Amino acid sequence: MASTMDAVAAARASFLDAVKEIRPELHRYCARLTGSVIEGEDIVQEALARGFYTLSLNPEIPPLRPWLFKIAHNAALDFLRSHGRKYTEPRADIAELADLAGYEEAADPAIVRSALLRFVALPVAQRSAVILKDVLGHSLEETAETMGTTIMAVKAALVRGRAKLRETAANEAVPQGSARASLEKYAALFNAKDWDGVRALVGQDCRLDLVSKSQRKGKAVGMYFGNYAKLAVSLRVVELEGSLALAAFEGDGPAPSYFILLQWEEGVVSAIRDYRYVPYIASEAEVRYLG
Repeated sequence: MASTMDAVAAARASFLDAVKEIRPELHRYCARLTGSVIEGEDIVQEALARGFYTLSLNPEIPPLRPWLFKIAHNAALDFLRSHGRKYTEPRADIAELADLAGYEEAADPAIVRSALLRFVALPVAQRSAVILKDVLGHSLEETAETMGTTIMAVKAALVRGRAKLRETAANEAVPQGSARASLEKYAALFNAKDWDGVRALVGQDCRLDLVSKSQRKGKAVGMYFGNYAKLAVSLRVVELEGSLALAAFEGDGPAPSYFILLQWEEGVVSAIRDYRYVPYIASEAEVRYLG
């Protein structure tokens, strides 16, 4: 039994190593489909889990990049439907001559730099087409394959999606409530390396998720702070996609290296989600510094 589990763990590690170069690009796509770097990473993990399972049933390995994008696309649609999101109809809009006449091959640089939340205003077919073709630089053929549609439908979706993005203003939320004071206290104790003080804020049954690495609960969470005692990491409270979060800075770096999310219950931390092992989400995140 143990040898079987070891074999599965080794196969999973080999698979994750094989896809590590593709993973940040998958995240860019999923983050823009959902408007969230956090939810985008959830979908990436789901897509990789599906991919690993599918590979275990097939003797041949398909071309990884287009195959994983197709899986991620479908996983994202499932996520959007299950969460009751608007504009989740996967069918591309019917191409009209007026749309195709307005098609341009080159992407608008302003669209490429658009905020994540702006993409959510688009119907999902337009959203997928613009992200794949303009943001990620996929060809029309690759985009159509991922979306399961035709090149003509992709062109129509691009024309409509690009026009909509040019009209849509970014949605900027302002955090409210008393949660900020709790996070500020946690960050201050963490930055002072007062680990006893930090542990006092953490509930006995706290759940820890080191995203893409490991999970712990209860007393085992204490080792997590012991590891941070050896690292030059400081925390700062920020607004991440309209919600409060902790941005982690390594050394004297000017930008966050990754993020940590805390969940509170009755004044103590009941869950920690640490994105240290998936730092690529920081490059896609929309962060507002407070105070």
